[in-house]
Amino acid sequence: MDNSNHMYSYSFEPNHAWPQFFSPQPELLKYFKGIADKYGLRKHIRFETLVEACVWDEAKDVWRVTLKAKDGGREVVEANAVVSAVGQLNRPRYPDIEGRDSFEGRSFHSSEWRHDIDLTGKKVAVIGTGASAFQFVPEIAPEVAQLTVFQRNPPWGLPVAHYHDDVPEGFKWLLDKVPYYDKWYRFFLFWTTTEGFLPMVKSDPAWNNSPGAVSQANADLREMVSQYLEAQVADHPELVGRVVPGYPIGGKRAVLDNGVWLGALKRPNVQLVTDKIVKITPKGVVAADGVEYEADVLIYGTGFQASNFLSFYKVKGKGGRDLHDSWGGDARAYLGITVPNFPNFFIIYGPNTNIVVNGSIIFFSECAVRYIVGCLRLLAETGAASLEVKKAVHDTFNVRVDEANKGWAWGSPHVTSWYKNAFGRVSQNWPFGLIDYWRATLAPNPDDFVVERQAEPVA
Repeated sequence: MDNSNHMYSYSFEPNHAWPQFFSPQPELLKYFKGIADKYGLRKHIRFETLVEACVWDEAKDVWRVTLKAKDGGREVVEANAVVSAVGQLNRPRYPDIEGRDSFEGRSFHSSEWRHDIDLTGKKVAVIGTGASAFQFVPEIAPEVAQLTVFQRNPPWGLPVAHYHDDVPEGFKWLLDKVPYYDKWYRFFLFWTTTEGFLPMVKSDPAWNNSPGAVSQANADLREMVSQYLEAQVADHPELVGRVVPGYPIGGKRAVLDNGVWLGALKRPNVQLVTDKIVKITPKGVVAADGVEYEADVLIYGTGFQASNFLSFYKVKGKGGRDLHDSWGGDARAYLGITVPNFPNFFIIYGPNTNIVVNGSIIFFSECAVRYIVGCLRLLAETGAASLEVKKAVHDTFNVRVDEANKGWAWGSPHVTSWYKNAFGRVSQNWPFGLIDYWRATLAPNPDDFVVERQAEPVA
């Protein structure tokens, strides 16, 4: 978890009892389950149900949604509007490595953790050193017999001394009892860890000193964090020179560090391998140094198919247009929410609504939901059957987004990451401030949409 709980929570439902500043998954799950219970949402949810297709019925002005139940049974339901909230990080990405299916031990992706596999005393290999591995490697390192970590690029670990600290009882009291203190603290977090951080990852067009930074401010930050990381491994010569990334800070999602990550890599039973992986064998992993690193368990911390939006179900809009064909692998949406020719279809955490250094996706989701509710209200109040964003509005917005994304560290031509799709375009990230998205989604502008007349009521 790299976002403070007091910000990674709903503005309308603050939690003054978080046990830690960055609480683990069970605490987050308890919070979100509590929200579902408090507002009676469970009765409106069909669990273990897969959406296979959404097809717009132009004759009725409704969506026909095909559902598949756990037992394989299918059902088609009609809806005036569809909101897709599957997000960006919902399908694990496995690396394209020769022999991946030949491994004879147990293997799994970190997003689909196998709790039935006991790692105690095992030889474990981990591929990837991104945000996921940064969190689980220190947890499993003390349990396993041998841990081999395969690293392509080291992560930027920004120093946060209280990363695993408990929230003091006095601080909980302040949040709960002092009027508006919790609001001030949330604002403080937003400013110091989000908007206030942006100038340090903004590209300077005149900067041409090195690919490791995008401005003087970025270079200064790089120097400070580099010294912090190198100091942690000064007593381990084999790690010196292998823990500082070559890309600029902000090029990829930075993680928060209190020494636990590098502390794990310094353990006697942990080995860091930075040579490229050549192939996976039945017994382990072979790197470019020719060594076969044997393993009982192989864990993939290799991220998600982030650019492949809404990939697991079909969406067909006006005239039978297929959403994925329309995108052609380069997903775009107005405000990340609406797409021309797909009326009454809305996306939460859609294209270009991810954030790198400046904020919480919970905040963005709140903004998107408020905007979508505004669209539904517009339909209800006008008696219209459908609305869809105008193509000119959509296209102008995306031109502005693309141009702005080039001006940040993550848009640098020297950086490769999951933020960029197969075309090299940053299809994931929001290139403006949080306040800009908040303003843009306060309410829909009717002039941005084509509004169609009300059809005959659906029985």
